[in-house]
Amino acid sequence: MPGPSLPFDLDLLRTFVAIVDNGSFTRAASRLSLTQSTVSLQIKRLEDGLTRRLFDRDGRELKLTPEGEILLTYARQILRLGAEALSRLGESDVSGVVRLGTPEDFATTHLSEVLACFARTHPQVALQVHCDFTVNLLDDFAKGRYDLILFKREPQGPSGGTKVWREVLDWVASPRLVMEAGSPIPLILAPAPDVYRKRALSALDAAGRDWRIVYTSPSLAGLQAAVQAGLGVTVLPTEMIPANMISVSARLQLPKLPDTEIVLYRAPGHVSPAAELLTSTIIAALEQARMSTSI
Repeated sequence: MPGPSLPFDLDLLRTFVAIVDNGSFTRAASRLSLTQSTVSLQIKRLEDGLTRRLFDRDGRELKLTPEGEILLTYARQILRLGAEALSRLGESDVSGVVRLGTPEDFATTHLSEVLACFARTHPQVALQVHCDFTVNLLDDFAKGRYDLILFKREPQGPSGGTKVWREVLDWVASPRLVMEAGSPIPLILAPAPDVYRKRALSALDAAGRDWRIVYTSPSLAGLQAAVQAGLGVTVLPTEMIPANMISVSARLQLPKLPDTEIVLYRAPGHVSPAAELLTSTIIAALEQARMSTSI
């Protein structure tokens, strides 16, 4: 006899995950180009099929029930496997142009192999990758210049998009750095309104530490060259600290820096199959990388 049917329709799971990632039914509906009533009906179908409530609707803030938390982990895995199966079975001939915006440091550290593999697997897709600061990426995204963007934001900032990475930040410098006791912290930072710059200055001001900016560059290579020369201190994610730099948080008694999030936005409305495929590829690759680093 056939077993009981499972209520794991991919469209229902995609809507469920979109609600969690966007923080509300309304924003998820907008992101998926659906009406709010359709989103509500899809979640009702999913809950009825599971005979479990997935969202706690008693308070003003949207929260997952314990059962919803469990389903979320499996839903992401099911959607990732579905995207991989689609890629392997029928998407080798996908074509078109995908415009991706991303921070430079994240692209060079986490995306280079992902994008190279995608380009080899889908040679008829032309990738246009542009690296820039978050504020510029968001501005150009609003003007319709990108299909997808990855950008940095405060973990407590505006909701929406898909969270793909969390950066733990640290103060780093060259072992050659020499500082006199009590002197202002010499900083090497990107120009405003860079997220790391904001984090560094806010943390030092809150701790009552004197600082001075000794070198500014919009280029990651330029910043790292200045740090390697022993000119000052900069801020980097812990997984991006080069072998020739060291953490100086303890040595200089510098304040702890709050984490940042990397978020993926898709252009509103319908996006091309090539953009959808790149989206699922990036999310799957970064999720696998997160799981590997947490083991």
